[in-house]
Amino acid sequence: MVERRLLLAAIWIALMLVYLLGDVLRIFSGDYLKGDTDASKFTQPMWLGVSVLMVIPIVMILLTLLLGQPVNRWVNIIVAAFFFLFNLVGLPTYTGLYDKFLIVVGLVFNGMTVWYAWHWTAG
Repeated sequence: MVERRLLLAAIWIALMLVYLLGDVLRIFSGDYLKGDTDASKFTQPMWLGVSVLMVIPIVMILLTLLLGQPVNRWVNIIVAAFFFLFNLVGLPTYTGLYDKFLIVVGLVFNGMTVWYAWHWTAG
């Protein structure tokens, strides 16, 4: 069996790649154009917020590999639950079937993270 921290880090990597794939497909499909943010003008603080949000899965890869088990377990549960709820709320705003599919895949990965972290016993 794969060590729990490696399994969790791999799930975070998979989630990050799904997010990236969605962004790439959105650009190539023409669903997103440069500077287009659904009629709202993004400011630098808004872009900073988006970048902080999207760097969290990358940071989680490192934290999962570096933190001790008790803290690691709870950080994974809390952050994955946050992303699950964030994406669940955002799901209806996506119009493309590929977007909805990728969001559901991301929800599955977040659910897996919570499941594996919840069942992670010290040892």
